[in-house]
Amino acid sequence: MKKGTKHLLGGLALAAGAFGAAAAAYVVRKKNMGTREELYRNHDADVWARPGMMVTFRAELMPGRDRQERTFRVKELLPSGRVTLDDAVGEHAEKEFVPSR
Repeated sequence: MKKGTKHLLGGLALAAGAFGAAAAAYVVRKKNMGTREELYRNHDADVWARPGMMVTFRAELMPGRDRQERTFRVKELLPSGRVTLDDAVGEHAEKEFVPSR
């Protein structure tokens, strides 16, 4: 095989490898982007509680109390996802409450 042919084949192999790597990077990036709906979705609106909302503690956490005695109003939603309540002390997580309908 002539030297010029070897250089041409080597160049083609190098170009094919570069094209394959670029295509793979594009596919991975496209896969990680998600759908158009996910890109434009308002993630701030996707929270489990809002200030002023009524939440009820699970019965296991307050045994012997009626549902009305276990219900409190959310005072503030913290950046960590926890809440502070009116007439209740401390911060509370979502798993402490009965799931809302």
